[in-house]
Amino acid sequence: MDIVGKLNSLFLKQDSAKGRRYLDELERYKRVARSYSLMEGTVSVLSDMHANVSYLYYGGFAKTLNLKRPGTEESIASIWEENILGLIPREDLYDKYLQELRFFNFVKRLPRERRQHYCLVSKLRMRSPSGDCLWVCHRMFYVPDPFNNALWLALCLYGPLSFDWPGGGHLVDTVTGAVVELGARGESKILSDREIQVLRLIDKGLISKQIADTLSISIHTVSRHRQEILAKLQVRNSIEACRVAKDLGLL
Repeated sequence: MDIVGKLNSLFLKQDSAKGRRYLDELERYKRVARSYSLMEGTVSVLSDMHANVSYLYYGGFAKTLNLKRPGTEESIASIWEENILGLIPREDLYDKYLQELRFFNFVKRLPRERRQHYCLVSKLRMRSPSGDCLWVCHRMFYVPDPFNNALWLALCLYGPLSFDWPGGGHLVDTVTGAVVELGARGESKILSDREIQVLRLIDKGLISKQIADTLSISIHTVSRHRQEILAKLQVRNSIEACRVAKDLGLL
């Protein structure tokens, strides 16, 4: 099934009004991503986290990275732009992931009307065709689902670093211009105290029934905490959850 067919299949399972709203909003943000690539020369990636689809728009900077001919557009059946991420050194890539995780949880805690007021800005390295590393400005925005509390779209912009910018991820309030270091926002709030307790016991090798007995809660509550932990850390299993939590200093 092609990408358009996949989206239609997904959206049209809902009532027609919702399906049309999703498609209209998606087209709106695709135009936004395309405009960034045309006006700023960025490589723009719009990822639909519900449908697991990404739309890539290659601006002039794509030529510097030897990715695609500027003006090229494509869609892929994944929210991970592997051809772009493959240019980022491993240590920078993992740091990028952690920054995005912190940003995701920060945005999720905001009132709905303020979620699009913030942008994650960071600098990272990407390999040029010659093998040298270039400093790149990476910006990221989240778009909420129009019908529920979930985050729906993620827009990533990659462009040359043309100004002095400190290392690490920073939050930019696009309304006031205020800049705050992302790591100073209190990453420990990503997980609740109870979720951290559950994760510590998982890390010790305890199974759900043992965790339930230890904490004097039901096994169904343990299962719910497990699901919340995976969702908040955006990982697929408990092993990855423990690793990411340790990197964030939660365990």
